[in-house]
This record gives sequence, structure tokens and C-alpha cells, in this order.
Amino acid sequence: MALDFVAGCMGGAAGVLVGHPFDTVKVRLQVQSVDKPLYRGTYHCFQSIVRQESMRGLYKGIGSPMMGLTFINAIVFGVQGNAMRMLGVDTPVHQFLAGAAAGLIQCVICCPMELAKTRMQMQGTGEKSASRRMYRNSLDCLIRIHRKEGVRGINRGMVTTVIRETPGFGVYFLTYDTLTRALGCDADDGYIIPKLLLAGGMSGMASWISTYPVDVIKSRLQADGVGGANRYDGIMDCVRQSWRREGWRAFTRGLTSTLLRAFPVNATTFATVTLFLMYMREDDEGVKDCEAMRPSLQHSSL
Repeated sequence: MALDFVAGCMGGAAGVLVGHPFDTVKVRLQVQSVDKPLYRGTYHCFQSIVRQESMRGLYKGIGSPMMGLTFINAIVFGVQGNAMRMLGVDTPVHQFLAGAAAGLIQCVICCPMELAKTRMQMQGTGEKSASRRMYRNSLDCLIRIHRKEGVRGINRGMVTTVIRETPGFGVYFLTYDTLTRALGCDADDGYIIPKLLLAGGMSGMASWISTYPVDVIKSRLQADGVGGANRYDGIMDCVRQSWRREGWRAFTRGLTSTLLRAFPVNATTFATVTLFLMYMREDDEGVKDCEAMRPSLQHSSL
């Protein structure tokens, strides 16, 4: 259990480092004004951030997912593992239910973490110069939000986070379990690393596609009010305004960046966890398949 926890943390950290720049681009594209867009697309957004803010701009808000990483992995591994033991038989349906339970519970940490990340990523994009230096870091961001809005403020977007994470983690674990079974992952297989890379990357992409419209709404609600007045009164108001102003395309903004991020993030996570566990357990004869090598899916960093 402790070894899996350490491996998950290491894999998650590697995934955050690889995927955070893509996440910054995704958030910028999701929340930009449709009337006066700052970016023409994924590549233009990436190029603009580097030119105007240097490479450091791509890593704005990384402190928040890094801070929450240990807790999120502990929750995901603990809940998913215990849920599978309670359910008994290892079936695709049980994989989905166990993953969904893990996704639901970890929202307690995920929501405030992503709120701070989103606010940090949006600094420097508003018209008011004050918005550029509003927060020193992710922790300062959460402290300031709590002082101003209380517990409700730091949990802004919780409902949409739950709606996204619960089925998202279920789809992830279900897809990963299906793919690893189909690929025939085995610890003695010389191609186990490429197989896990493929399974992890595809599982991450499938999970994001299944819940992406909800993520757009979540990002807009969490970024609402940065450097100005609030635009949305709630989830349904955000959905209505987004649909009225932008049509169905509103719910796919940033999807390209997200999918470009999803594959390498989850592939990196799988590779890191697998190499760590194989090294630490090389003398263990009990590890016969990749069941013990399953890492968690990182959405924010992830």
C-alpha cells in the first residue's frame, strides 16, 4: 500500500510537469472572450504566452496541483482499492463504480486546487493591471479567496467538479482495465512499457472526451470575476450564456490542447509508476500482471 502510494505520487508529479503547459493553454482558450478573443487557437495561444510571459507563463498555477497531488493520489488509491475489495469480483462494471467513487471523494481536494490553478493561470490576461499581481502563489490565492468569500468561495465550482470527476474517473479505470486486458499486459512481457503507455494515454483521452463540456463550464465559473465583475449567476446561467453567445463550439474550446495533454500526461504517469514498481519489486514473484501498477488519472495538472 505504501509503495503504491509513493509510486503514484512520483508518477503524478511527472505527469503534472509534462502536462501543465497544455492545461494553461486549455484554460486560457476556455475562458477568453468570444467578442475579443486573445488567441486564434492552441498553437497561437502557446506562442503568445511564451512571447509575452516567457516559459514561466506556461507554468503559472503549478504550485496548486503539486500541493494537492499527494492527497489526491492517497484518496484515489485508497478509495478505488477498497471499493474493489468491497465489490468483490473484478468486472468492468465494478471497475467503473470503484473509479467513480474515487473521483467523487477526491473532489474535496481537487476543487480548491483547480480553483487556485485557474486563477493563477488567468493572471495577466485581464484588462486591469491589478489583476496581474493579485496573487503571489497558489496558497496565497486560496487564502485571499477564503478571506473574501469564506469556505463557499474556495469551493467555487464544486458541483461541476463532482459532475466531471465522478464519471470521468469511472471511464478512466474502465478504459484502462479493458485496454490492459486486451493488450495482455504481463510483468515478463518485454513490451509492457509501450503497452502501458498506450493504455494510459488512451484512457486519459477517453476520460476527458466523456466529460469535457462540463470542464468548460467549471473553468468559466472558477475564472469568473477575476479582475472584474461576475458574469454568471450559476451553472445553468453559464450554460445558457455560453450557448447563446458561441453555440455548441463553446463546449469544445481548448479540447485540442486537452487531448494533446492527456496522452503524454497519462503515458508519463504510467511509465514512471511502472518503472518504479518494477524496480522496487523486482524480487517479488507475486507481481504477475499490471493490476498492481495502475496509477491515478490527474485532470488538473494534470
